[in-house]
Amino acid sequence: MTKPEAPKEPDYPPAPYAWYVVGVLTLAYMVSFLDRQIMALLIDPIRGDLNISDTQISLLLGLAFAIFYTLLGIPIGRLADRKSRRVIIATGITIWCLMTAACGLARNFAQLFLARVGVGVGEAALNPSALSLISDYFPRERRGQAISVYNMGVSLGVGIALIVGGWVIGIVESSPPVSLPVVGELYAWQTVFLIVGLPGLLIALLMITVKEPARRGRIEVRDASGRLTQEISIPETLRYIFIARWKTYGSHMIGMSVVTIIGYGLFFWIPTTFVRTWDWTRPEISYAYGLVNLICGPLGVIIAGRIADRAYQRGQKDSLLRTCLWFMLLFIPFSVVAPLMPTGELAIALLIPSAIGGAGVTATGSAALMMYTPNQLRAQVTALYYLVINALGLMLGPTAVALITDYAYQDDAAVRYSLAWVSAVAGGAAVTVLFYGLKRYRAAVIEIESRESQQASPADPRPSPE
Repeated sequence: MTKPEAPKEPDYPPAPYAWYVVGVLTLAYMVSFLDRQIMALLIDPIRGDLNISDTQISLLLGLAFAIFYTLLGIPIGRLADRKSRRVIIATGITIWCLMTAACGLARNFAQLFLARVGVGVGEAALNPSALSLISDYFPRERRGQAISVYNMGVSLGVGIALIVGGWVIGIVESSPPVSLPVVGELYAWQTVFLIVGLPGLLIALLMITVKEPARRGRIEVRDASGRLTQEISIPETLRYIFIARWKTYGSHMIGMSVVTIIGYGLFFWIPTTFVRTWDWTRPEISYAYGLVNLICGPLGVIIAGRIADRAYQRGQKDSLLRTCLWFMLLFIPFSVVAPLMPTGELAIALLIPSAIGGAGVTATGSAALMMYTPNQLRAQVTALYYLVINALGLMLGPTAVALITDYAYQDDAAVRYSLAWVSAVAGGAAVTVLFYGLKRYRAAVIEIESRESQQASPADPRPSPE
C-alpha cells in the first residue's frame, strides 16, 4: 500500500494582486516614516518654544518613540503569527496617526514625550505583520524584490516628510497663529503635526482590501509529550532563536542595528546640519534632501532587490546578505564624507550615493531575515529584529550625535563633525559583524529550505550546532 502524499500547499495569490498588497503596505510604511520623521524638520522651533536642549530633542526623536515601539513589537509579533495581520496593521495605523496629531497639542516636553511614545506604540504593529504577510504572498525566488519594494517606504516616507513638511512649514510659519476651541493658540510646529497626522487614517481603511494569504513554510516540531505539531511554544521559540541559532540571528541583528545608527543619525540631523553649517533655510534643505531620498532611495531598493534575487536564482543562497554588504561599501564612506564638505551643494551631491547605498542595505537586510525563519516565527523574529536595531539605532543614533555635539564639541555648529564620527565608527563595526555572520547565514538558509521542502519531522526545532 502506497503512502498517501502530503497535501500540497495552495498556489500563491495572483501576482498583480500580490503586488497591490505590497503597494498598500508600502504606503503604510511611508506614512509611518512621514509621521516619525517630520519632527526632524522642527528641531529648532520646538527647542525655542519649549526651551529644551539638543539632548532632550534627541530623546524625543529616539528614546520616546523607541520605548514601546521595541517592547510591544514581540507580543504583537506573536499575535501576528496566529491572528489576522491586516487587522493588527489597521489598528496600529489608527493609533500612530492619532498620536502624531496629539504631538500638535503638546504644551511642554513631558506631553510631547508621551505623544511620541504613543506614535511608537502604533508603529510597533506594522513591520512584523507586513513582512510576514509579504512572505506568504511571494515564493522565495521573488521574495527579496517584494520585501525590498516594501522597504521603499522608508525612503518615500523620509522624502515626502522633507518635501511636504518643508512646504507645510513654509505655509504655517508665514500664516497667523491657529486657535482651536478648548486647546487655544498653537505654535506653527504644532499645526504641522496636526496636518500630517490625521490624513494617514485613510490608509487604515485601505487595509479592508487586503486578504489574509495562506501561511506557508511551516515546520513541524515535537512538543513536550513527543507529539508532532506545527505550533511552536514560547519556550521552543526562545530555544530556536537564542540557543540553536544565536550566532546567526545575533550577528545579523546586531550588524544591522549598527547600520541603523548611521541611518537615523542622518535622517534626524542632516536638516539641522545644513541650517547650522551652511545657513540653508528649513524649506531649502527639506526640498533638496527630500528629493535625494525620494529618487535615490527607491532606486537603491530596486537595484539591490534585483541583484539579490537574480543571484539567488543562480544558486547563491546568501545573496541577500551578501548584497547588503556590497551596498554598505557605497553607503558608509559617503555618509562619513558628506557632512564634512565645504559647501551645502557638495554635501547634497555626496548624499546621493549615500541614499542609494542606505536604501539597498535596509531593504536586503530585512529581507534576508525572512529567508531562514520558519513561518510560525516570522512576525516574532521580525519584532525582535526591530527591537534590536531600534534599541541601538533609533535610541543611540540621534542621541550619540547630540551628545558629541553638546559635550565633546560644546558647539551647536559642530553637529556635522559629530555625524561624521558616528557614521565612521558605526560603519566599521557593522561591516565586521555582518561579514562574520555571512557563512552562518548561508548555512541557515540551506537548512530551512531543506526542512520546508521535505516537511521534515525532527525531534525538536533546533538545527545543527553553529
